[in-house]
Amino acid sequence: MADHAEIRRPVNIDKDLLAILCCPDTKQDVSLADDALIAKLNEAVTRGQLKNKASKPVTEPLDGGLVRGDRKILYPIREDIPVMLIEEGIPLEGMV
Repeated sequence: MADHAEIRRPVNIDKDLLAILCCPDTKQDVSLADDALIAKLNEAVTRGQLKNKASKPVTEPLDGGLVRGDRKILYPIREDIPVMLIEEGIPLEGMV
């Protein structure tokens, strides 16, 4: 029987890249999301309750994320690549 717990490998983002990334909408700094937030968001993905800014359901679990400075938006990281598109941002209202 398969274990329901997903084994996630740590996100590997170059520190120099992280230092120059910013929110494409507001230009605020971004920082790596903690594991607890990613786990909470992935639970919402599993339940089909997580939507991005384009109001489309997020269907793939997140490997990690970059949180905007005001903690209102998270940009997903998939296969160590930050998805820095405004419409792919995930509103964090009620999640943090």
